[in-house]
Amino acid sequence: MMFGLTAIPLLVAAGGFVDMTRAYYARTDMQDALDATALALSRAAPGMSDTEMQKAAENYFYANFNDPDVESLDLEPSYTASGPSLTVSGTASVKTYFLPLIRIKHIPVSASSTVKWGETRLRVALVLDNTKSMAQAGKMDALKEATHNLLKQLKGAAENDGDVYVSIVPFAKDVNVGASNYDKSWVRWDLWDEVNGSCNKKQLTTKSSCEGNGKKWTAVDHSAWNGCITDRDHNYDTLNTAPSTGTPATLFPTEQYDACPTELMGLSYDWTALDNRVDAMVPNGFTNQAIGLDWGWQSLTNAPFTVPPMGGYYKYRQVIILLTDGLNTRNRWDNSAPPIDAREKLSCENIKAAGIEIYTVQVNTGGDPTSTLLQNCASGAANFFLLTSADQIVTTFDSIGTELSQLRVAM
Repeated sequence: MMFGLTAIPLLVAAGGFVDMTRAYYARTDMQDALDATALALSRAAPGMSDTEMQKAAENYFYANFNDPDVESLDLEPSYTASGPSLTVSGTASVKTYFLPLIRIKHIPVSASSTVKWGETRLRVALVLDNTKSMAQAGKMDALKEATHNLLKQLKGAAENDGDVYVSIVPFAKDVNVGASNYDKSWVRWDLWDEVNGSCNKKQLTTKSSCEGNGKKWTAVDHSAWNGCITDRDHNYDTLNTAPSTGTPATLFPTEQYDACPTELMGLSYDWTALDNRVDAMVPNGFTNQAIGLDWGWQSLTNAPFTVPPMGGYYKYRQVIILLTDGLNTRNRWDNSAPPIDAREKLSCENIKAAGIEIYTVQVNTGGDPTSTLLQNCASGAANFFLLTSADQIVTTFDSIGTELSQLRVAM
């Protein structure tokens, strides 16, 4: 009799543990299936009716979930335009085998998964090496293909216009801001005027030497400028300070550089225009990564660019992707890497301190040393890529694009 009185509680305790474990694993499987459903459904949800969304949710869910002990399963997808976000919730019950002894025939289980893709907005500056060495080993063709693919990924990540903006900054020794800007107040002409003109004494080839010898200097009209800009004065060359006519050192010095790269393009979601700018890139000139990096930063934040305002409840992720195939060779002041690297190092530190994420890509097909400068400039070890062949540019940009476009599952 005593055994009979104790056997039932023991059976209920042991069997109840089994039933509760089964319910736990059923809920875990349900959660996994809901995550997969929410991710799969999220991109199409904005254009669906409630009926279409319900049917699609059931199809996705049951393709990932099969538990014969789960009963009365109810799915409820819910799309919210502000954000936007999609939540898929599920409730069900798990049939028990032992707990019916104490009149518990089912254990309720529930879970939900939310995908949010509108809380974070992207602004990406593509700082792309257009120097002469990019013509070798198929690098420029690979860069164009990779950039087109990346733009396609970023376009796909945008639910609405303005969710993703991209700027493109081709660089060599200089950057090209567009010759049509010759009359803008942020352009500085003293360096250009010094060497673009003629003296009535032909042996004198600069304005200062001509006028210093009492001769007449005839300047070339500024409308003949090709759009090239060289480095700003120290230390504005490492900062994103807005140009001001009251502080001439903040203005951008013009130069008639004979290897002027393709004109840069400020933040835009005109994907056709961005693609066209990529197609226009031509490799030529010396390497000055620092000026490309500085203008990438400027394009995200300040004049002379028209930067779309940030607002609302959105979070903003600002990113610079710097790709180069060589070491620094020339800037406004120097013809060797160490002093140019020192300026770039300061820019990297200032950009990261401003909360902007940096990816750096070194395309090393010529056996150059691995760039410590680029490694340290990146926002982390995972943000630096060392490539040894042109085709790796395509796969690398694809992986960066995937990471930038990735949806977030909020549990």
